Amino acid sequence: MKNSFKNIMVATFVLLSFTINAQIKNSKTETVKIYGNCGMCETNIEKVGTIKKVAKVDWNQETQMATLTYDTTKTNQDEILKRIALAGYDSDKFLAPDDVYNNLHGCCQYDRVAKVPVKEETKTDVTTENHNNHGNHTKTPKTEVQEVNQLKAVFDNYFVVKDAMISSDGNATSIASKELFTAISNVIMEKLEMDVHVVWMKVLNQIKEDSEHIADTKDIKHQREHFTTLSKDIYALLKVAKYDVPVYFQFCPMYNDGKGANWLSKENTIKNPYYGSMMLSCGKTVETIK
Repeated sequence: MKNSFKNIMVATFVLLSFTINAQIKNSKTETVKIYGNCGMCETNIEKVGTIKKVAKVDWNQETQMATLTYDTTKTNQDEILKRIALAGYDSDKFLAPDDVYNNLHGCCQYDRVAKVPVKEETKTDVTTENHNNHGNHTKTPKTEVQEVNQLKAVFDNYFVVKDAMISSDGNATSIASKELFTAISNVIMEKLEMDVHVVWMKVLNQIKEDSEHIADTKDIKHQREHFTTLSKDIYALLKVAKYDVPVYFQFCPMYNDGKGANWLSKENTIKNPYYGSMMLSCGKTVETIK
C-alpha cells in the first residue's frame, strides 16, 4: 500500500512537471533556497515569482527550497529572485529591502543572514585634480551617473504615435509605432532601477504586442484599439520612471461605446487621439504626472 501511494505521488509530480514545462517554452528548471516560514510566505513567493507562460515558482515550506521553471528567452533566475526579494523574501543571492521585510506579517519574518542587496548601488569614484598651481590639494568625490533614463526614448516615441493619431494619419501612425517598437526592444532591462524594472517586466510583452500591431497596419481604427492598452501600460511606467516634463493623463468618455479610454500628453490642452478632428476637444485631464 505504501509503495502504491509513493508511486502515485511520483507519477503526479512527474505529470505536474511535464504540464508546467509544456506551458512554458524554452523551459529550464532550477532549485534555489528562498527564506520564509509559513503558508502565507508560500503564497506570496509563488505569486510574485510566477508569470503566466514565462515563469513558474513552487516553494516548499519545510525545506525552504523553491523550484523555478522559466522561459530562458524571456527571463532568468536572477530576475525571478529579484522580484521575490522585492516582495520581502531573501534568497542566497539577493537581500530583500529592510522596509519591505519589516512590513511582512509577524509569522513571515524569518531569520535573516547577510546577502547581496537587491538594490543597484551607485558607484563613487575618487579623482584627484592637478593642483600644482594651487595652495590646497583636495580630493573631490565624483558620483558616477549609472544610467540616463533609457525609457525616455519609449515615452518620446509614444507621444509621436499619439500625435499621428490626432491627425488620423494611419500611415504616419504606423511609421511612428515602428520607431516605438525599436525603442522598446533597445531597453536594457538589467539597467533599470528596481521599481521601474518590476513594472517593465509586467508590461513588456503587451507594449511590444500593441506597438507591433499598430505598426503592422494603416487602419486607424485598429491602431486606436491597440492604443488603449498601450496607453494604460505606458501610464504604469510613467508613474515609476522619471520624465523631463509634466505629463497629463487624459480621458475620453465617448470612445469604445461609452466605456471610455485614456491617453497621455505633454500638453494639458485636450487633443483627442481616438477621434481626431471629429471630436478634437472631447475629454479631460484626470491626473498630472510630475
